[in-house]
Amino acid sequence: MELPISPPLAPMLAKAVKTMPRGDILYEPKWDGFRCIVFRDGDEVELSSRGKKPLTRYFPELVEAVKRELPERCVVDGEIVLRHGSRLDFDRLQQRIHPAASRIKLLSEETPASFVAFDLLALDGTSYLDTPLGERRELLTRALADVSAPIHVTPASDSYDLALRWFDVFEGAGLDGVIAKPTDLAYQPDKRVLFKVKHERTADCVVAGFRWHKSGPIVGSLLLGLFNDQGHLQHVGVAASFTMARRAELVEELEPYRATDLSGHPWEEWARQSEATVDRMPGAVSRWTGNKDLSWVALRPELVVEVAYEAMEGDRFRHTARFRRWRPDRTPESCTYEQLEVPVAYDLDDIFSNPHPDRA
Repeated sequence: MELPISPPLAPMLAKAVKTMPRGDILYEPKWDGFRCIVFRDGDEVELSSRGKKPLTRYFPELVEAVKRELPERCVVDGEIVLRHGSRLDFDRLQQRIHPAASRIKLLSEETPASFVAFDLLALDGTSYLDTPLGERRELLTRALADVSAPIHVTPASDSYDLALRWFDVFEGAGLDGVIAKPTDLAYQPDKRVLFKVKHERTADCVVAGFRWHKSGPIVGSLLLGLFNDQGHLQHVGVAASFTMARRAELVEELEPYRATDLSGHPWEEWARQSEATVDRMPGAVSRWTGNKDLSWVALRPELVVEVAYEAMEGDRFRHTARFRRWRPDRTPESCTYEQLEVPVAYDLDDIFSNPHPDRA
């Protein structure tokens, strides 16, 4: 490739904040997918991940779309997303990362991905890394004015009130919050100079096990469960936000609940399997963790903990939950999915239909 910016390039990042920033800000929806910088030089295309690893082979349908829709020579920052019905589906997107070429081809046809562009880093022979973000946005919308699905340009606006509305309603389409970008920023690879505002909620969960920390005999994470409609305790994720001192204290706190006999434990079958393989068992090995030790210690499901979480992905927490406090006043049986807030549905097509809401 002969571009003014060569791959790989670490993307500019955002730090979490509690409230929506004000000022000379450009607001954008926060897309829930794989961060990706697209490099195109004629028929040469490379899709580069946030970790600067190539994604190109996993998304052949996007490679063809880039050749068809994007300018001949460009570098564009954005997000690879996958829709299912009217909303994004991160679970199905994760399944696109597969080692077998035949499987990749099949999935590219059955569950094709889309690319949402939100920054123009280079066009033809010019690099725009030092150009203020506000100007880069104008360049992006001009350069990609005529693109069509599966390539999209993200909506953006300088309206604080509209950003608050996006934060409330776009979650129903599977989006992840709002990104706030100061308009005078040059592009700063691998720097957290943007701001992200994400949803945070709390839930009371049953603690039915834990994993050891990689550094030694202290608690690494708590395994969390919620009761479904059939009365089964479903594994929904982990809580792992502890200081090292707190991890050591948890060993003593959890000791009285260690299950010496697995008979009757809701995850008994999982615990007895050397390699769990179905339905997100606590000991399952995924393509993301490789050979990482995911063995766990069973606890009698008697403890209830309040955790903070951002969103659900199907029947589990989308990200690692954060420990808030023990809830001795709650019974395990009361920890059901019914307590969780369900966002009002919102159609992705309504988001893609107006990438320039500030001009509406």
